[in-house]
Amino acid sequence: MTDRTTELVGYPDVAAAAGRIAGIAVRTPLLPCPWADPDRPLWIKAECLQPTGAFKIRGAVNALACLSPEQRERGVVAVSSGNHAQAVAYAAARFGIPALIAIPEGSAPNKVAATEALGAEVVRVPAAEREQAARSLAAERGRTLVHPFDDPRVIAGQGTVGMEIAAQAAEQGVTVDTVLVPVGGGGLISGIAAALDELIPEATVLGVEPEFAADAQQSLRTGTRTAWPVEDTWRTIADALRASSVGELTWRHIQALVDDILAVPEDAIRFAVRVLAFQSHLVVEPGGATAVAGYLAHRAELPPGRTYVAVVSGGNVDADIYLDLLD
Repeated sequence: MTDRTTELVGYPDVAAAAGRIAGIAVRTPLLPCPWADPDRPLWIKAECLQPTGAFKIRGAVNALACLSPEQRERGVVAVSSGNHAQAVAYAAARFGIPALIAIPEGSAPNKVAATEALGAEVVRVPAAEREQAARSLAAERGRTLVHPFDDPRVIAGQGTVGMEIAAQAAEQGVTVDTVLVPVGGGGLISGIAAALDELIPEATVLGVEPEFAADAQQSLRTGTRTAWPVEDTWRTIADALRASSVGELTWRHIQALVDDILAVPEDAIRFAVRVLAFQSHLVVEPGGATAVAGYLAHRAELPPGRTYVAVVSGGNVDADIYLDLLD
């Protein structure tokens, strides 16, 4: 795989990543939803069942597996509000690589604690300065920065979700027409779209994000990559999707491969968490439930007679917040 961000990640990159992550990331189930609209059958890809509770383990393992022996010895730096932090910490522990994680102030305490428990060094940084702080730490310590989404190795790893969707749908005799994917920085949807472009090219790929952090929708519909202020995106309960903008590399993937992006209100995200708990028996964090929220909130606009897959991207939710969501 090339490291030049001028090129898009392709299916061969995703297939190579699948080999690298095997045995660490797991093949999560593709589950039918009997509770969904029978005119719009829904299946969910349950990435909340990964060892670290979210899809991020795929990209983190692939990125670290690609490091040279010298880079592994020096260690890595990552920046994340939680799920990527846990994924890098877990992968680093598996590979014996020192890991430092820059976590924005105000991040979910349960995710910070989980990252520390995995053995990573945690540094708290201002939310508005998180990426620059991580780059500075990487430079100071001579370590490799593992970006949460704007890295071709990370995108390729996330693309294995799309590979599995295609394979599992074929195994179960399901024709996939539309795939809904939560969007924060855009790494997951970029990788999935790259895989499906090869495996199910006729499928529609839709992003879903909170209305409070709908920078990707605005970007795609205006044709200009747009950043939202941190004070706006941090209003959403979907803490995993609070990126101020999609990345430069993920933006190119979204422009080339994504059909549209939907935005959903906070109440729809909360409702989706409850539906997944009581109807699909899954513990899901708000960001992880956002694609299902897109299906439920926009159901009337989604064409009938098509089969939908929603990616449930994570389940790392604070216990107190979860109890409030279920109330």
